[in-house]
Amino acid sequence: MSDPLVLRDTIELGAVLTAQEPAQVRGFARDLEGAGFDSIWVGDHISFHVPILESLTLLSHVAAVTERVTLGTSVYLLPLRHPTTTAKVAATVDHLSGGRLRLGVGVGGEFPPEFEAAGVPVTERGSRANEAIAVLRKLWSGERVAHEGRHFRFGPVQIAPPPARAGGPPILVGGRKAPAFRRAGRLGDGYISHMCSPEMYRQNLDEIRSQATAAGRHDVPFDTLAFVFTILGDDYTACHKQAADLLQMIYARPFEEAARKYCLLGRPADCLEQMRRFVDAGCRGFILSPLMSPDEFLARSREELLPALRNFRP
Repeated sequence: MSDPLVLRDTIELGAVLTAQEPAQVRGFARDLEGAGFDSIWVGDHISFHVPILESLTLLSHVAAVTERVTLGTSVYLLPLRHPTTTAKVAATVDHLSGGRLRLGVGVGGEFPPEFEAAGVPVTERGSRANEAIAVLRKLWSGERVAHEGRHFRFGPVQIAPPPARAGGPPILVGGRKAPAFRRAGRLGDGYISHMCSPEMYRQNLDEIRSQATAAGRHDVPFDTLAFVFTILGDDYTACHKQAADLLQMIYARPFEEAARKYCLLGRPADCLEQMRRFVDAGCRGFILSPLMSPDEFLARSREELLPALRNFRP
């Protein structure tokens, strides 16, 4: 049986924009593009353990100071907003950026207070996300459309101007459990892993393929990306401790073992070996989330990661 998913034959490198102050946001975005990164990504929460900017608003700011890189959310918590609002804002970012937006979506749930604040039952986040994806695709058609579903009812309305690309930005599904793989295979244009080893990545992608086949999909252009927290340095032990401490602060739970299993830590040469295993498992791009000095991250990525990755072949 043929593969229902069509993967790219090149490897891309993206990075999470960790800055929050306006001048730092603009400077880091320009530096990432200038260093040769292919994409810039941002996280998303309405409220969390640490301060965080709203994702699509932030990408609109980044779009104004970049020209080439694609812009992505990793991941936008789709159930927390009404999909008509998401469709409008995402269409605007795509329009203003010249068609550079990729909407990575997820269901969240690790911080229940933001669901309560948004008036969304946390137990409905999966079904809301599935329905919202269908709504986004309808509204991005550029036509006047109506919708009658379990969670959302409206119409007819039109999103104008529409996104720059026909059909709207690609929707990439993030997650690390079975419902996310089902959602990616049946509804998505791609997959973003989180807290995942190369071995797990292969298994997850096999399940996504199975779900795509069951849904009758075939020849689907499909992005396969891995989101990985990263510290590049010459002392693995020091890198591991720094990653575990920072992630424990961000997520308010112990992270020592998870940092060891799922982060890119240590010498770039060693990180490249792990990245090679991801590529062999079907990954075609990396979203590196630096837990280190932006300047050092940029320098070591430019000199030691990017040149080697350009020579990677699936």
